[in-house]
This record gives sequence, C-alpha cells and structure tokens, in this order.
Amino acid sequence: MDQRHSSVKVSHPLLRTGLIMALALAPLAAAQAYVGPGAGLSLLGALWGVIAAIGAALLFVITWPLRRMRRRKRDAAKEAEQTNAANSTPGDTASSSDPADKSAPRS
Repeated sequence: MDQRHSSVKVSHPLLRTGLIMALALAPLAAAQAYVGPGAGLSLLGALWGVIAAIGAALLFVITWPLRRMRRRKRDAAKEAEQTNAANSTPGDTASSSDPADKSAPRS
C-alpha cells in the first residue's frame, strides 16, 4: 500500500476561505489615518440619512394596511350615506342631516 503524506487538506469551503483571507491580510499593517471633524460629521450625517430613510420606509410599509382599512371604511360609509339619500323621499325629514333644519320646531 502506498501511503503518501500530503499537505493538510481543508475540506470545508468556509474554513478554506477564512484561511486564505487571513494569510492575505497578515502582512498588512494597520492604517495610521486621521479623520477630521468635518469628514466625520459628514459621514455621520449621511449615516443618519440612510437610517431615517430605512425607518420611514418601514413605517410606511407597516402603516399601509391600517390606512387602507380606514379608507375602505370611510368609502363604505359614504356609499351607504349616498344610498340612503337616494332611497329617501323628498318629504321624509327624519333622515335629514342639515343642522339648520333640526333647529326649527316641527308639528
């Protein structure tokens, strides 16, 4: 039987990728960079803008069904009111919703 000693075989792809990245980044030194207050504030302002946009999008997506339900209820009430107004006779004053009409005494 021929037994060959080979180098270590890494079979898991995630482990292999991590090992390659570690070996590639090992010789690099830490960057010595200064971020001034103007650049820092610009970065924070842009970050807050992105966070606010995502928050507003989520808020509108969450509240959209509620607004649609209220709109449907309001439209159904208007349609029922129009149907009642169309079915009432001109002499029928009981269904009148005019406030000036209610103040006059009836006999």
